Amino acid sequence: MPSTFNLKKFSFLVYGLGSTGYSVIKYLKKKKVKNFYVWDDNKKLRGKFKYKKVKNLKKTLEKVNYIILSPGISLKKTKYKKYLTIFKKKIITDIDLLYLDNLNFKSIVVTGSNGKSTTCKIITHLLKKNKFNVKLGGNIGIPVLDLKVKSNTFFVIEASSFQLSYSKFIRPDYAILLNITNDHIDWHGSMNNYIQSKLKIFCLQNKNNFALVNDKFKDIFKKKNFLSKLVFFKFKDYKKIKDKIKNFYLTSKANDENMNFVYALAKLLGISEKSFVTSMSTFSGLPHRYEIFLKKKGITFINDSKATNFQATKFALISSKNIYWIIGGLPKKKDKIDLKFLKKNIIKSYIVGKKINFFKKQLQGQIKYEVTSNLKTSVLKILKDIKDTRINQSQKSIVLLSPSAASFDQYKNFELRGNEFKKICKFYAKKLV
Repeated sequence: MPSTFNLKKFSFLVYGLGSTGYSVIKYLKKKKVKNFYVWDDNKKLRGKFKYKKVKNLKKTLEKVNYIILSPGISLKKTKYKKYLTIFKKKIITDIDLLYLDNLNFKSIVVTGSNGKSTTCKIITHLLKKNKFNVKLGGNIGIPVLDLKVKSNTFFVIEASSFQLSYSKFIRPDYAILLNITNDHIDWHGSMNNYIQSKLKIFCLQNKNNFALVNDKFKDIFKKKNFLSKLVFFKFKDYKKIKDKIKNFYLTSKANDENMNFVYALAKLLGISEKSFVTSMSTFSGLPHRYEIFLKKKGITFINDSKATNFQATKFALISSKNIYWIIGGLPKKKDKIDLKFLKKNIIKSYIVGKKINFFKKQLQGQIKYEVTSNLKTSVLKILKDIKDTRINQSQKSIVLLSPSAASFDQYKNFELRGNEFKKICKFYAKKLV
């Protein structure tokens, strides 16, 4: 990685005009870079831009120094995969551009199949409470190039496997690998490719940087001969102070893994145990991730719409009992629902979405289930089942939306799915007697 990088001396093609592409364009203009082009496979979309037009994509790819590719674009599926594959070595990401152009910030990069957003939010909250100058961005929703870099700024960056697969210059001061489960295999092509993309966060780290790695992947880390300091930590260290934190959301079993990493990071940053406990007690949680949004007549309603694979749902199922569980959507390739140690917590499951047969097959022989097709029907059926079966209102029940699947069969994103679920629950909860 170069110590300095004058953007004006290089040429770029911004490939993909979604939110990340827009962010890159704004950044290049801000830096007064004139030699850049824009492209999107959608002809109408690219036609709206006034920048240098790409008349011949192949020739433009040949002459530019770097291709800044939007993270959602797969080389295997894009219309012009042949050309992009030829010039693969030129592909970088918006996160790479951040590192190339800025030297005066520190970064904490978090990746993993599950828990990234929650962990990033917790870390950001912790640092703010302890008077760090901190910015949060990346896959969590705010493109990193939209963040203002000031001296001694800490950037907390959520990095997806899509971003990391193309990354060449990412160099975190603190790199966190939470976990790796079957996710996005259809995009990456194989589990090995998926793992290798996650390991990118360690490739350019030096001996002064830190790597916080899930126990399961420490051996892989060592075999790669990465230069950063591997931080060994054990859950028992966090467990000693867990009971001191007055925050049900964080101290639920669902967040044990996330909190273990955050506590280890806190110690590296010199944050005292007392400050850690105080900071964590004021954390309000993350929308759509084990979000307890309503309690009514002994029923607790939880929105966990962000759980788009079973491993993510597993955390919610571990943390609760007497669960009426809404599941369904577009499942991830090779995802399996194993309820061996969890079925005691589940009263019944309600299947929604278009992949009903997949979920019926997965749940058959494990727990009682019913096909309800959509969220409204599910909520109404659950409330009726609770009324018919429980003895009195002192018997606590959980209504849980934790789909274990993507939302795209019925909703544009998991946020819309979660918001509709909350709206439905709040409306019908008013009628509970």
